[in-house]
This record gives sequence, structure tokens and C-alpha cells, in this order.
Amino acid sequence: MEERELRSIPLFESLTSEERRAIAPHADQIDVSEGTELVRQGDFAYEFFVLEEGTAEVTRDGERVAELGPGDFLGEMGIVGKVVRNATVVTTSAARVVVMTEQALRSMARTNPAVADRITAAVEERCVPMLD
Repeated sequence: MEERELRSIPLFESLTSEERRAIAPHADQIDVSEGTELVRQGDFAYEFFVLEEGTAEVTRDGERVAELGPGDFLGEMGIVGKVVRNATVVTTSAARVVVMTEQALRSMARTNPAVADRITAAVEERCVPMLD
């Protein structure tokens, strides 16, 4: 990915251009079709996703709990908390998704800890209300 592509994603927009340039090599952008399962409840977490375009449905124990759209991110609680997925997420339209693996985040933490800390802090901030 390139820095300019990350600039339009809310999770990364508050970062500086230099920080986004540090992230870009660690993030992949993929196009997926409607009906693609991004994460499955009960699976181990190895990556997190940011919806750049498109929509997705979140289900827990077979019940719909949320609808996601552009700018929303998912799969982060498993990465930050090192726990299994607590929901299944399936795209409800064609989507463009940014993917960052746990390994990439750890690698970035070694080479650019300040940037990794800012991403982790943003993810943890979002997780706090969900844990209440």
C-alpha cells in the first residue's frame, strides 16, 4: 500500500505522513466479493481488517449484532487481547479491505514502536466500550 491510500482511512488519518509511510509496507489492500467470510467466531486471530469500501455483517452465535461500513475495522480484539474471535464477519457487498497481520504489527513495533503504539492505542480505545 501507499501512504496516500492510508490517509483516507479513519484509523490512520490522525497519523503523520511519515507514520503512514512506516505502516504502508506492513498493510495489504485486497478486494473481496460479497459473501466473503473475513473472520470466524472461535478461530484464532492472526490479522485485523479495515473496511475501505463496502459493507459487512457481524454475527455472534448466529445472531446479527452489527453492520459495518467504510472506515470500520474488525478483528482487532483478537490481536490486541490475544484471544479467539468473538464473532463472525461476512461481507454483504463487494469490498476493498486493508489487512494487517499480527506479525506485521509486531515487526513494526520493533522498527517503529511509536507508530505501532498509536495503532494499538486506537484499537484499544475502541475495544474498551465493547468490553463493558
